[in-house]
Amino acid sequence: MVELNFEKGDGLLPAIVQDYETNEVLMLAYMNEESWSKTIETGKATFWSRSRNTLWVKGETSGHFQIVKEILIDCDSDSIVVKVDQQGGAACHTGYRSCFYRRVAGEKIEILGEKVFNPEEVY
Repeated sequence: MVELNFEKGDGLLPAIVQDYETNEVLMLAYMNEESWSKTIETGKATFWSRSRNTLWVKGETSGHFQIVKEILIDCDSDSIVVKVDQQGGAACHTGYRSCFYRRVAGEKIEILGEKVFNPEEVY
């Protein structure tokens, strides 16, 4: 098994999630040793929720699973890039494809793209 340095981040490592075909950044989440193992075992992106203090499989509520296609590890073994097939077209719980759907334009925020789903109908 791949050895990652979970000690460096107090047990959590940042995991950048990208679309495996376009390299679009979809989200940033965190993995602990358990979520890392589950991701490897199941092929579905699994993370540690810092707000709920629990393991979560991306898409288990919405049905918008992330099927892992490739995993990259940085040179210090303390950051992860997970390239996925984003099921359902959206990674963000707000309904947008990417969690990074806002752009800073001077002193304003611009919304990029359109919602893929209505979160009130999903959650």
